[in-house]
Amino acid sequence: MDRQTITAKLIESGLVAVIRLDGDEKLPGIISALRQGGVNALEITMTTPGALEIIKNFAAQTGEDFLIGAGSVLDAETARLAILNGAQFIVGPIFNPEVIRLCHRYDKPAIPGAFTPTEILAAWEQGADIVKVFPATALGPGYMKDILGPLPQVKLLPTGGVTLENAAEFIRSGACCLGVGTALLNKKMIAADDWQALAKHAEAFRSAVLAGRSNK
Repeated sequence: MDRQTITAKLIESGLVAVIRLDGDEKLPGIISALRQGGVNALEITMTTPGALEIIKNFAAQTGEDFLIGAGSVLDAETARLAILNGAQFIVGPIFNPEVIRLCHRYDKPAIPGAFTPTEILAAWEQGADIVKVFPATALGPGYMKDILGPLPQVKLLPTGGVTLENAAEFIRSGACCLGVGTALLNKKMIAADDWQALAKHAEAFRSAVLAGRSNK
């Protein structure tokens, strides 16, 4: 898939589940539960031991209807390795123009991290497909609206501090999609292999996204 198609799929889903694993034995259950709940994108952070091998193994299995990307990517070298191992999108906690150029060379979306209006606009002008607002915990949903007032063209993905209780408000405030970690990937459910509960939890997040979009 080209980067425009992948970007559109990420936005349509409205949610990117973010995970750091100690191993991959739980990942089939996690992916199945996310799919059942309507969440079709998973970011595997590069701080996960063996992240490249995990991405390679599962990207080959999931097909085009479920997107696996790499997160916590700091440099172009790591981005290239992730893409060559099957990552469909690249997310970073910081803005590095070289990462954006590398992603576009391979026709994959680049989602760099930024926080201030200056950083966000700089990332967008360098070609970011979506800008990850990180950490979103500090200023909450209203910050999306504040940023999009003078910068309505920018697509924002808040990450950090997104919960089931505020997900709809983030969407109403203008976020195109949300990055969600343990608030979505509940550790107790995963530890207990309670995939039905995790699927229902994912469905609740997806419903919150849809509610936010319907009330804009």
